[in-house]
Amino acid sequence: MNTYPHRLLAAVSLLLSLPLSAASLDAALEESQRLAEEAKASQERIEALDDAGRAMLNEYRAAIRQAEALKGYNAQMREMTAAQSKELAGYRQQLDDIERTRQAVAPQMQRMVEVLGEFVAADLPFLPEERGDRLAQLQELLPQPDVSMAEKYRRTLEAYQIESDYGRTLEAWRGELQAEGGLRSVEFFRLGRVMLYYQTLDGHESGWWSPQARRWEVLDGSARRPLAQAIAIARQQQTPAYLRLPVKTLAREAKP
Repeated sequence: MNTYPHRLLAAVSLLLSLPLSAASLDAALEESQRLAEEAKASQERIEALDDAGRAMLNEYRAAIRQAEALKGYNAQMREMTAAQSKELAGYRQQLDDIERTRQAVAPQMQRMVEVLGEFVAADLPFLPEERGDRLAQLQELLPQPDVSMAEKYRRTLEAYQIESDYGRTLEAWRGELQAEGGLRSVEFFRLGRVMLYYQTLDGHESGWWSPQARRWEVLDGSARRPLAQAIAIARQQQTPAYLRLPVKTLAREAKP
């Protein structure tokens, strides 16, 4: 409680009760002025303390709000960390599954490439360089650690698909035929993967690959014309037409 106003009133009352004189009046005025200044200074200190108190209260309230916000943020971070830990555990499980799959798939793909090589070796001898290069690329690809298992599997299936497509297409190309007299340039004609024929560039000799004997055999002259037509059809130089080509199987030879 502020006592300065009461002191001021008491001093004034005392002065009024005493005989007035010039000296005493001056002293009283000085004392009154001093007390007023002290009261003013005290009031200023009180107001300053009040302002500081309000500032501290505001800072305290701001600190409380910040603490609440940090509390909520920490709770959110804990939930996020728990979710990330769970997700990381799932990734680890997937990596383990992938590794087990890799260990199971790698030998299977190796066997698939081996079977493909055996099939090409036993098949009609068409496009030997192209098919051999594709097989060699697969054999080089499988052991490479920097190539993903998915890419190796894709390339293996692609090779199988190409070989499968040969069975549904006609194809004619010019190449070299190994004969008793040496190499000769001929026109080859592939009928799916059922038959493989050749015809010399002058059209005077035609032949086929014998699956039983595993060698080239010369056909009689009746095959020259239909074979020339078949080569033209495969090259899209002639519209498709019915052809009578000799066909040879492992069981028998036929001329439809």
